Amino acid sequence: MGLITQTVVDCHNPHELADWWAETLDWAVEPQDEAFIRSMIEQGFATDDETLVHNGKLVWRTGSAIRPPEELDAARPTRRMLFQTTPDEKTVKNRVHWDVRIEDRDKDEVRRELEARGATFLWTANQGPHEWHTMADPEGNEFCIS
Repeated sequence: MGLITQTVVDCHNPHELADWWAETLDWAVEPQDEAFIRSMIEQGFATDDETLVHNGKLVWRTGSAIRPPEELDAARPTRRMLFQTTPDEKTVKNRVHWDVRIEDRDKDEVRRELEARGATFLWTANQGPHEWHTMADPEGNEFCIS
């Protein structure tokens, strides 16, 4: 039996962080069904307070997901990141993080681009000849670029 997983990121601003990661990974923000959201409000299953307008679209307030563009129409995407609201502050280093493979790009150039968009450089490390930069996204979640 094969299982499909998704990466879930707790954060304060799921829509902004999803936008940031979609741009970083060259993925797309998963569209939300505005008609469905409105029908849930009209039927009393949700309230206006549970929604917001982000980039001109009505969305659920507490979450946003991204996928590779080629998987946007997939019923069961194999790669998906969900950003969900939490009231908690980040207090310690992540126990799990993701590595962003930059292929043939210069990691220092990518580092500068990410910093210009709100990422923070944390440190550089290496193992033998392999070197990487550890960074934090705009909400402090660690990731590596190599």
